[in-house]
Amino acid sequence: MSNAPLKGIRVLDLSRLLPGPVASLHLADLGADVIKIEDTGVGDYARTMGDGPDGTSWFFRAVNRNKRGLTLNLKQSPGREALLQLVASADILLESFRPGVMERLGLGYEALLATNPRLVYCAITGYGQDGPWALRAGHDLNYIAQAGVLEQTGSKGGPPAIPALQIGDLLGGAMTAVSAMLAALFKAQATGEGSFVDVAMSDSVLAHNLFPLFARQSGQLPARGDDLLTGGHANYGVYRTQDGKYMAVAPLEEKFWRLFCDAIGRSELKARYAETATPELRRELETLFASRPQADWVALFDAVDCCVTPVLSLDEALEHPQMRARAMSLTADGMTQYAPPFKISGWSFAVEKLAPAPGEHTDEILSELGYDAEQIASLRKSRIV
Repeated sequence: MSNAPLKGIRVLDLSRLLPGPVASLHLADLGADVIKIEDTGVGDYARTMGDGPDGTSWFFRAVNRNKRGLTLNLKQSPGREALLQLVASADILLESFRPGVMERLGLGYEALLATNPRLVYCAITGYGQDGPWALRAGHDLNYIAQAGVLEQTGSKGGPPAIPALQIGDLLGGAMTAVSAMLAALFKAQATGEGSFVDVAMSDSVLAHNLFPLFARQSGQLPARGDDLLTGGHANYGVYRTQDGKYMAVAPLEEKFWRLFCDAIGRSELKARYAETATPELRRELETLFASRPQADWVALFDAVDCCVTPVLSLDEALEHPQMRARAMSLTADGMTQYAPPFKISGWSFAVEKLAPAPGEHTDEILSELGYDAEQIASLRKSRIV
């Protein structure tokens, strides 16, 4: 990836599980030299979460490609010294420990800034570096619950529904961290000043929970499943077909509604655009879509541009002509993986390194720092690496 946008940028990734590793995955895919640093014990326990060959999960393999692997025992001074040497030449350090962990190791932001004043230090946590919940444990479900998203997710009259996509981890953690780190990196390159980037997953979820906020301004926050974009309107919902599959029906704007009505042979419904919030109209559409199998509806709406599409399984999505045209999947490390979710002119993505084994590149990285073979062997014997 000689033309990679982030070629020459070094990232030290001490994070585990999903949010941090996905954030550094995007940086690695863009050409950054991402060094995944794990402790000499368990390491990143995503390695053993789920199935995968040779004891390494598919999960770990997919989110840690294009990275180098280093093991360091940061509880011992030689391990901390090695990290400080890496920090001296790094652009970004990413971690996902609870607040205070790195400070207790003597490796907090202020300590590292003394080594590298240009360092971008990003900490991803559930609730941020301060506040009464700063030290609480949590998972994706907790973050979307705390941010008011889970309460609004689900069918009318039913309980909150757990999304299949990890909104807090991926939107709140990974993608927010990527944008913030790159902004701080731009600042560092322009001014020579590093930054501490505090990413709280619950903050980011709340900041993107927009439509309930808009509704709140009028004092009319809808009940779960009763808002325009949560299923409360007939022209934005999911309808079961004759064969037990589903169609996503979203002709929100009147111009699309009119095309939709013509397509289903119900032109008289055009005049009822203002009635899309009524349960009567929804029941009519439920009966209509239940009268034919999904394939029939797909064939019909393929020729009509009115925002009606099939609800696909993951297998169907991967094989869809649009996803194939966009080259959104590839085979690497014995599995199907996703390509990066962006295209940049003049750059072609490639998997150049498979997810590293624990400490796979330890000798290589320490040699770059000036350690000789005897010193590396001594560190290994002392279980520093």
